[in-house]
Amino acid sequence: MIAAPDLAEAPVERDGIDRLAFRDAMARLGAAVTIVTTDGPAGRAGFAASAVCSVTDDPPTLLICLNRGSSAHAPVQRNGKVCVNILAGEQAELARVFGGRTPVAERFGAATWRPNASGTPELEGALVSVGCEIQTVTEVGTHDVLFCRVVSIRSRRDGNALIYFDRTYHAV
Repeated sequence: MIAAPDLAEAPVERDGIDRLAFRDAMARLGAAVTIVTTDGPAGRAGFAASAVCSVTDDPPTLLICLNRGSSAHAPVQRNGKVCVNILAGEQAELARVFGGRTPVAERFGAATWRPNASGTPELEGALVSVGCEIQTVTEVGTHDVLFCRVVSIRSRRDGNALIYFDRTYHAV
């Protein structure tokens, strides 16, 4: 007989699912790690994100979730363009720098960058860098959901991916 896995049932709050239980559950959803960057009239900014996914290939569109409390929120919103840099397995430390409260100059000083066709910073050594123009923004809870039209792609042919799973980074 096969034993059932050890499952913990989430406590339910009056208005729905317990917030901590939800966060714990989502920590078990592995995701690619990206650094989303912007530059333009509102200045340079960037943040680490795992809430990024493709929406459609016609037209090529990405979805990015951005916390409205983030220091990158205002520059991203005002510049209207971003670059999604998909990290390689050896770039976990850079993800930590962009995921914390490190000042912007130190964040960008921790790696080498080049401007893409729309002027947003592309990370040297990223697995893929995808330049985008923000088309639609939808507010959901504490976050803005950005729907972004792809305008450029730069890929490298080798390397492992970096994923975030169970609150830690893993190279795969």
